[in-house]
Amino acid sequence: MSDTATRHNSLLAAAEALQPETIALRRAIHEEPELGLDTPKTLAKVKAALAGLPLTLKEGSSCTGMIAVLDGAKPGRTVLLRGDMDALPMPEDAPIDFRSKVQGAMHACGHDAHTSMLVSAAKILCARRNDIAGRIVFMFQPGEEGHHGAKFMLDDGLLDDPKIDAAFALHITPNLPVGVVTAKAGAMMASADEFEVIVRGRGGHSSMPHLAVDPMPVACEIVTALQAFVTRRIDAFDPCVVTVSTINGGTAQNVIGETVRMTGTLRAISEQTRTKVHEGIRRVAENVARAHECKAEVEIKPGFPVTINDARGVALVEAAVKGELGEKAFMRAPAPVMGAEDFSYVLQRVPGAMSFIGVCPEGADFRLACPCHSNKMELNEAAMAHGVAVHCATAELFLRDGLPAG
Repeated sequence: MSDTATRHNSLLAAAEALQPETIALRRAIHEEPELGLDTPKTLAKVKAALAGLPLTLKEGSSCTGMIAVLDGAKPGRTVLLRGDMDALPMPEDAPIDFRSKVQGAMHACGHDAHTSMLVSAAKILCARRNDIAGRIVFMFQPGEEGHHGAKFMLDDGLLDDPKIDAAFALHITPNLPVGVVTAKAGAMMASADEFEVIVRGRGGHSSMPHLAVDPMPVACEIVTALQAFVTRRIDAFDPCVVTVSTINGGTAQNVIGETVRMTGTLRAISEQTRTKVHEGIRRVAENVARAHECKAEVEIKPGFPVTINDARGVALVEAAVKGELGEKAFMRAPAPVMGAEDFSYVLQRVPGAMSFIGVCPEGADFRLACPCHSNKMELNEAAMAHGVAVHCATAELFLRDGLPAG
């Protein structure tokens, strides 16, 4: 068969043929971003795009999550593909014609692209249903941006029936060349927890600090002590990030306030280090405060767990990408990403992998492109065809061969 004929019959060719629909859906979702666990407008767009396909739709009770199930012509394994739907609570300043029409909300993390790519993958795989042995579950999930949407869908039982054998997700990044897919075995993304420290002292006049107990310098000392804790007590080969991102205290320049409130985030790529950092933040804050006759109250709010990729799942994605897009289209990620993902909850239940696909804007240097969560983040929509093809190739390869031997 000639290269032209091979390309004509390829999944990438099918995805490219669907590009006008993929782009149109992505832009429609982008213009009307929704936050958190409640994304009814986005879900309605998804349902409209899937109308008429041989899919069974099931919705959750606790959020606007939905699965669409494609039963192949023959029995076999079941594979899940995930696309998230929610946006971020931030303004948009990207130089595009289809900017967000919702004040204070923006698809700055590519979930609009994730959703539209998954819809187009469903269309292609439905058209190939007669060649499919097994089931494909398309997971349309809200609430990824800190709202634990995947866990809500799991708790709703949406992933119980049919029973999932493996699960895969694809996340865009402007900081890779177009169409390049990357992943690694083991920890792919970090855990994400939040903490709050309230330092309590005794108020007074700012001209007479010796008659008060000033919590402000104590809070500052806690910040630097936490950084020393990270660099001196945490294994450099099992890293973490502790960031104090807000400090609030005081009411006037001539007043020593009684309290200072600090908040921040902590990230780790192993549960062992995550636990150690939880303990360390409490110990450091409480004892530094005690040394200065203050009191520190520490609250830690657990967030997403570490995203752990199964080595067999990564090997399958690599084979699917290289088989469909070529040898140079896949590269092993050299290190975990310190961002977090609630697809981690799914991967705690079944083997699989979270991968990233490059969508660097045309003419930009991918190393300098505005990253996800930037108010100026853009993506190259041509890359979405590659993402659609990767979804399809991953699902078909798993249903045909299962996970490779470990």
